[in-house]
Amino acid sequence: MGNCQPTIVPYEDFDVTADIKTIRKACKGIGTDEKAIIEVLANRSSEQRQEIKQAYYDKYDDELVDVLKRELSGSFENAILALLDPAVIYAVKELRRAMKGAGTDEDVLVEILCTATNADIALFRECYFQVHERDLDADIEGDTSGDVRNLLMALMQGNRDETYDVDEELAEQDAATLFEAGEGQFGTDESTFSYILASRNYLQLQATFKMYEQLSGGEILDTIENETTGTLKRCYTALVRVAKNPQLYFARRLNDAIKGAGTDEDTLIRVIVCRSEYDLETIKELYLEKYDVSLKDALRDECSGDFKRLLLAICH
Repeated sequence: MGNCQPTIVPYEDFDVTADIKTIRKACKGIGTDEKAIIEVLANRSSEQRQEIKQAYYDKYDDELVDVLKRELSGSFENAILALLDPAVIYAVKELRRAMKGAGTDEDVLVEILCTATNADIALFRECYFQVHERDLDADIEGDTSGDVRNLLMALMQGNRDETYDVDEELAEQDAATLFEAGEGQFGTDESTFSYILASRNYLQLQATFKMYEQLSGGEILDTIENETTGTLKRCYTALVRVAKNPQLYFARRLNDAIKGAGTDEDTLIRVIVCRSEYDLETIKELYLEKYDVSLKDALRDECSGDFKRLLLAICH
């Protein structure tokens, strides 16, 4: 969707031997040199970090992840470990964490699954099994219920049209169908909303939302607000916002994580780490545009210590 800019690109003067020595030195002796660890890991691409992990093991016969777990703690540790996972491995760990134990963190499922491409979904399924020896579809099905389950299982089919074709006639039909399924009747036909939002391409959905506005005189998001509740409402809202502008959706996620009661550090880590090599620079621009404060200033105000320093380094 448009011209997306990352904040992290492969480090030009990459020297894996120098990097592992720096990290080794930072973890040796009394106390840890967190600044040195940030300096290396926040300025290398994911691929380069994988090389660092491997080279560290080859030279010192010790897993870098285990070394850092012993040295670090709290959200700073979580963010550093997130940087050391390939993006897809980190995503499937987050999916599992969201479903483990009592209760389900449905917002995490919504954020990851509602923003995933068909290829992402296929990768998630494969890696989830590799990492957890569990079936992702079965876990989602077992952990959710009703219309939310139906929608997430529809997304798991990975059948979204990913072309850039827009069929105006279909947009008109879909807008009318959505109107009839929501405002035009008593109660809401959720299966219609789920089918259209999970299967049409983003430009097609944008055309449908415009037609919907002409037809109903109101925004599709207003209808979702009035006709649905709870997790289903959050799913539909996420799908509409992602179809309109994925980077703005993530800017909103970050703002919610910063401005809520207590900072949601897990969401900050997930969005900032996962988007850093794809579109975090663009997300930063939209954050400033929407909230009239830079993302870095917002993080400075709400986060602290090494965790803050690391996030600011990733955001550049």
